[in-house]
Amino acid sequence: QVQLVESGGGLVQAGDSLKLSCVASVPNFSQFALAWFRQAPGKDREFVSSISWGNAVTYYADSVKDRFTVSRDNSKNTVYLQMNSLQIDDTAVYFCAARLIPSPRSLTATMRRPTDFGSWGQGTQVTVSS
Repeated sequence: QVQLVESGGGLVQAGDSLKLSCVASVPNFSQFALAWFRQAPGKDREFVSSISWGNAVTYYADSVKDRFTVSRDNSKNTVYLQMNSLQIDDTAVYFCAARLIPSPRSLTATMRRPTDFGSWGQGTQVTVSS
């Protein structure tokens, strides 16, 4: 069972930046695809970004493309989400998710449903004010 712990959320103003971190407690972290999802009040959980082995493949939701950057440090069992130019609509609880994949290219652009990932963190709140 993979345990994921997110951190880095907070209250910021529109236009500010924030960097989220997610640490995984699993020995073979490098073989996992990692993803970030978010859920605003009253809305479904939505895909934000994902990353495969060795940064080989990354995907982004259209709403965050060119503003957010996902990365990972396998030596620290950590995945990051750098969020720039934050907007009020980015306000949500952000969740880290993991999925074991056999090869880097096994993470596809269609893997954007919460059910595509089997392990989840508890989430971290990001609030963007005007």
